[in-house]
Amino acid sequence: MIELVDDAVGKGAKVLTGGKSPNGPGHFYPPTVLDAVPDGAAMLREEIFGPVAAIQTFKSEGEVIKRANDTEYGLVAYLYTKDMSRGMRVSEQLEFGMIGLNRGLVSDPAAPFGGMKQSGIGREGAHEGLMEFLETQYISVTW
Repeated sequence: MIELVDDAVGKGAKVLTGGKSPNGPGHFYPPTVLDAVPDGAAMLREEIFGPVAAIQTFKSEGEVIKRANDTEYGLVAYLYTKDMSRGMRVSEQLEFGMIGLNRGLVSDPAAPFGGMKQSGIGREGAHEGLMEFLETQYISVTW
């Protein structure tokens, strides 16, 4: 994570908060927000699994959808909008197993959990997750 933040900053991103590990024992990394993250930043194509938000601007829905999908990973994506119709339209075009639309938490025991692309095959949790552990068998009989 540190390397991904340093790479983005080295390529022109601006640190709004965080961005440096504190001195002392442990593995704590502060919540970090980066603005103007350039397209060439490695963090845009990696799964960070840390408290880092990379902010970019866009001019059209098509542009932002293309950027979001331009990764080999696809566990979860988040988007925020005042226009629910637009939010649903964009969500349906994102190549991620889970979408957080106007919320920061997507995990729910009653919902399937899993990603697309290199972020997992199949689902766990909910009905879909149970089906992953079953084998379908077809038996054709003539009596």
